[in-house]
Amino acid sequence: MFKPRRFGGQNGPRNFGHGQNHNIQRRARFAPKALDPRLFVKPAVEADDIEDMVVSQFADHSLDSKILERLTHLGLEKPTPIQDKTLPLTIKGGDLIGLADTGTGKTMAFALPIVQKLLQNPNHRALILAPTRELAVQIRDEFRKVSEGMGIWTVLLIGGSNIQRQIFDLRKTHHIIIGTPGRVADLHTRRVLRFDDVKTVVLDEVDRMLDMGFVKEITKLLSFVPRERQTLLFSATIDDRVENIAREFMTNPMKISVKTGATSQNVEQNVIKTSGNKIGVLKDLLRSEHVSKALVFGRTKWGVEKLAETLKKDGFAVDAIHGDKRQSQREQALRLFKNNDIKVMIATDVAARGIDVKDITHVINYDQPATYEDYVHRIGRTGRAGKKGFAITFLE
Repeated sequence: MFKPRRFGGQNGPRNFGHGQNHNIQRRARFAPKALDPRLFVKPAVEADDIEDMVVSQFADHSLDSKILERLTHLGLEKPTPIQDKTLPLTIKGGDLIGLADTGTGKTMAFALPIVQKLLQNPNHRALILAPTRELAVQIRDEFRKVSEGMGIWTVLLIGGSNIQRQIFDLRKTHHIIIGTPGRVADLHTRRVLRFDDVKTVVLDEVDRMLDMGFVKEITKLLSFVPRERQTLLFSATIDDRVENIAREFMTNPMKISVKTGATSQNVEQNVIKTSGNKIGVLKDLLRSEHVSKALVFGRTKWGVEKLAETLKKDGFAVDAIHGDKRQSQREQALRLFKNNDIKVMIATDVAARGIDVKDITHVINYDQPATYEDYVHRIGRTGRAGKKGFAITFLE
């Protein structure tokens, strides 16, 4: 059981002696600089229906009949804008840099051409790298959904899970390798994973992978993949680091952007001044009838766990995900959240990467994000599928 270290009580922090001032100064020096609160206030606007931008159907994109039947079974007939714009290029095998906001259907944009290629040649394989375990699991689930009954098998290679089981899975038939850079690099170093027949590489949310320090793993892994391949790079933003990856490992990539703005247009953004009573304000907010499903962001793993335990004691249906939890615990928490068995999920920024739950009504920044980019990522978890969402940031 999680046992938080006690730093104080109702009367304030304990006196730890001479080193206390040094610790306070050190925490202040390394604490993230507060962002301008005005960045967190923006009304939702009545945006044009994005689907109106798409005039084609999936049937117009030269997809295999098996894929079209599967999409129809899933109730999908019309591609999203990023899918509509990229499919003509990716189905033909061209390299792509895709820029799109979160929640726009990026996963299906690369899943469909990969499944198409594997149906044409099952001896080929695909390698997909994602920044976090949660996103890798989400990608695996999307592939399973769209390729069901087609004899296409995936293998998931992520940290926090039994590596011996993953080695066993690699010995079985598989066509699609999905994983985080660290674990994939580890298994390649152990010589249980080879890339000789990989014909498609996908770098999903590459900007986040670079932020997390995976540049060495990515460049090393790509150097082992045959040069004659298709490379698909998806990112929310593009900078010199992303451009460098593209120049070194891609062949005449086409850049396609479907950006609707820095933040979701249909997310109502506001702030609440907590006046020293953050936990009380949060509880009142979560009890509101308007909050049916909330994702609450904290800054640290310890703080996220402590907050979840506090809310549980007060009867809230809540769980937490962060880097110190086992992968099985994180997956179980996400299942409970998706199935509405819990109303509130508490998460750190890294652990929340890849959360794709379409009915989140509120994102609550219990702790302010370190950067505006993190803020944009956070609030992108709500206001999906054309629904209005709400983002609330606490100011102390």
